[in-house]
Amino acid sequence: MKVLVVDDSKTMRGILRKILSTLDGAQFVEAADGLEALAALAADPGGFGLILVDWNMPNMDGLTLVRRFREKDKRTPVVMATTEAEKDRVVEAIRAGVTNYVVKPFTPRMLMDKVKQTLDRSNGLKGSAAA
Repeated sequence: MKVLVVDDSKTMRGILRKILSTLDGAQFVEAADGLEALAALAADPGGFGLILVDWNMPNMDGLTLVRRFREKDKRTPVVMATTEAEKDRVVEAIRAGVTNYVVKPFTPRMLMDKVKQTLDRSNGLKGSAAA
C-alpha cells in the first residue's frame, strides 16, 4: 500500500514512516506541505491507500489540502495527525473530509490504532460498495 505522508517537519515525516513501516507492503511518498502533496497526488491519481496529513504547514495547510483533495476523491482514507486538539477544530476537519484524527503528541500504538481503525472502516466500505 502506498502512503502519502504530509508534514512540514522532516523529523515528523520520518517518525510517521517508521511507525507505519509495520503496515504490510507499505511504500511511502513524502510532502512538506499541501502544495507538494497535491502534486504527488496528481502524479499518481488513485495510487494511495492512505494519506496522513498535518494541519499547520506553510504554503498550503492540511485542512485546505483535504478540502481540495476531497473535491476529486471521496474514498481514500485521510488521517490528520496534528497538535490541533480543540473540539471545534476536530469537527471542522471531519466536515472537510478527514476520515480520522489523532492529536500530537501520540504514541506509536495510538497512531497505529487510528490507522488500522481507518483502514478497516475504509475496507469495509469498499466491500459493501462492491456487494
